[in-house]
Amino acid sequence: MADIIYEKESYQIIGASLEVHKELGPGFLEAVYQEALTIEFSKQSIPFCREKELRLYYKNVSLQKRYKVDFVCYDSIIIEVKALSALNSEHESQLINYLSATRLKLGILINFGERSLKYKRIIK
Repeated sequence: MADIIYEKESYQIIGASLEVHKELGPGFLEAVYQEALTIEFSKQSIPFCREKELRLYYKNVSLQKRYKVDFVCYDSIIIEVKALSALNSEHESQLINYLSATRLKLGILINFGERSLKYKRIIK
C-alpha cells in the first residue's frame, strides 16, 4: 500500500475539525468555524497560519496577484473552510486551483454546514 501524503498531519487537522463540529454543530457562519478552528489548532499544537497569502506562479514566474487561503497548516497543507448545506464541484475546483497555482500538494476541504462534518482531501 502506498503511503498517504501527510497522513498524520491530515488526521490531526480532521480531528480538530471534528472537535469544532461536535462543539458547535452546523448553522454558524464560516467565520465562526474559522475562529473556532484557530482555537482548536492552537490547543492541539497544530502549526497553522490563518488567512495566509500565497504566491501564484505562471510558467515558473511568480505573479503579483496572491491567493488568500483560510489556513495553511504545517507549512504545506491548504485548509479551505465552508459552512454550506452541501459541497459541490466548484468548491473542489477552487481548492484544486489553489494547489496548482501555489505548488502545494495537499488541500483539505472542510464543510461545517452539514449535520455531520464533511471533508475531502485533494491531492495535486
